[in-house]
Amino acid sequence: MNISPALRWPLPKHDYWSTPFAESLLRHLALSPEIHILDIASGHGIPAFYLAEQVGPTGEVLAIDMSADQVARARAIQGSHLPWLRFACVDMRALPPDLPTFDRVTGNLSVMFFRPSRFETIRGLVERLNPGGQLVLTFPSYGTFDSLWQLVNQAMIQQGLINERERFQEYLKERPSAQDGRRWFEELDLERVEAIEYPLEVATGPGQEFLYHPLLRGGFLDDVYECFEDQSLAEQFMIDIAQDITRFTPLIAQRCVLSGWKRASD
Repeated sequence: MNISPALRWPLPKHDYWSTPFAESLLRHLALSPEIHILDIASGHGIPAFYLAEQVGPTGEVLAIDMSADQVARARAIQGSHLPWLRFACVDMRALPPDLPTFDRVTGNLSVMFFRPSRFETIRGLVERLNPGGQLVLTFPSYGTFDSLWQLVNQAMIQQGLINERERFQEYLKERPSAQDGRRWFEELDLERVEAIEYPLEVATGPGQEFLYHPLLRGGFLDDVYECFEDQSLAEQFMIDIAQDITRFTPLIAQRCVLSGWKRASD
């Protein structure tokens, strides 16, 4: 990977979630000037800005996201810089038929948004790859925050929360693993397939700091709340969980990187 000595668009150090996943993606992505990249689930530009600076003005980066707000935010950050980088509001699960093909397809923290059919979404991405092109995706894989989920499961059993636990078990079963990702890539006939996990510790304090942690609330913890029909019961259940975080810390996320190459034309 070619990295310029003085980046104007580095990965932001203050982002303690997207940046570590993007760093994992870049470990496996073959970057060079002039290539064309499709970056999916691009959010507000991690790592789209970095990628654009690396490919240079003879290359191209098309960064797409389903959220119009995220696209607008990314465009505001971009301003008139990096004109070969374009942000667009596009559903990666239903790519437009006139979309061109690319040398690389990347997706940081993307796989969890591929529902309802992750395999078919990945198939669509492979179809957008040039022969010899590379697909690299990252996501928090099965095993992420397992110490917390084990405690939640035990507490539901102890409190007789039968329906809530059934919903919670469905959530756990739905999480993709590194092995799932490898299987998808191999079934799509990609070669040089890798499915690598890198642990990431997420620090938190007890009580309200845990319950409203910016990396947990609005995502992982909400999945527990959604298992409850009675939200006041859910709130008390989670308050009890948050009283003693030593029962489930350290909280470890698994950064999974999926990488595979489309076979070159014969």
